[in-house]
Amino acid sequence: MIDPSARTLVAGELRAVFLPGLGMLGASLRHRGEELLGRVDEIEAFAIAGQTCGIPLLYPWANRLGGLRYQAAGREVLLDPASPLLHFTEDGLPIHGVPWSRLSWQVTGEDTNTLKAQLAWTSDDLLAIFPFPHLLEITGALHPYDLTVETTLVAGPDGPVPVSFGFHPYLRLPGLPRAEWQIHLPAMQRLLLDTRQIPNGEETPFAGLDTSLGDRDFDDGFVVLEGRPSLSATGGGRRITIEFLLGYRYAQVYAPSGKDYLALEPMTAPTNALATGRGLRLVEPGGMFHTAFRIGVELLL
Repeated sequence: MIDPSARTLVAGELRAVFLPGLGMLGASLRHRGEELLGRVDEIEAFAIAGQTCGIPLLYPWANRLGGLRYQAAGREVLLDPASPLLHFTEDGLPIHGVPWSRLSWQVTGEDTNTLKAQLAWTSDDLLAIFPFPHLLEITGALHPYDLTVETTLVAGPDGPVPVSFGFHPYLRLPGLPRAEWQIHLPAMQRLLLDTRQIPNGEETPFAGLDTSLGDRDFDDGFVVLEGRPSLSATGGGRRITIEFLLGYRYAQVYAPSGKDYLALEPMTAPTNALATGRGLRLVEPGGMFHTAFRIGVELLL
């Protein structure tokens, strides 16, 4: 394992691994010995390249920004394209904030099935990218049938903190071809995108989906309509469900054709919210913002 601080949680037939020294990455979720997370066979290479895998936190923004400049909570920020703490799309757009592998978290509590870690967003290099001092805390709790991930943001005393993060769980169903995975997406509002994959401000109704994944290609953003929506993949005798428990009003579905993974992503804000302000919430000085989602694993008879 590339992170000497790796922690393993065990509950029933589930086993999870987190890497506090590397972004608090969810590096493995095994059920009956079979891996349920995608892109975890090359963690070391992805860590070096700044690419996503497993269950990464996308922070301080999820998905793309429309450019190098954004203005939020009364502050204007110009990002440095040469910063080693940023990752970019092929067309030069900043994506997913600071790569998970560049952030080291401090473990503050643990037992056999729970891990808690904190990240202080107070250093000069981090504030150059997102100039809002605050504290983050992630708690991973493994139970016999699910993994729950809770995130708490505590704003510093000097000003409000914009909330624009998300998680990117890569899921897979072992022993079954991708084309045979059955996916369920609830009714939502689809965000219409421009040619850069940035929302253009318009929405269209999405009736939901219950079908085989086949060769479908997804990279779509949605506004969730239910208070606790569930998105799932079923096959090979299992159902894996992502349930938004608290704080997530948006979803991203990512399943590139030909790849053996499906990402069902809880998001606090839509893509490019730091620049547009759309869906962007602020945590007032000294205030707290709490989110939670669960990955449920169900055996089917």
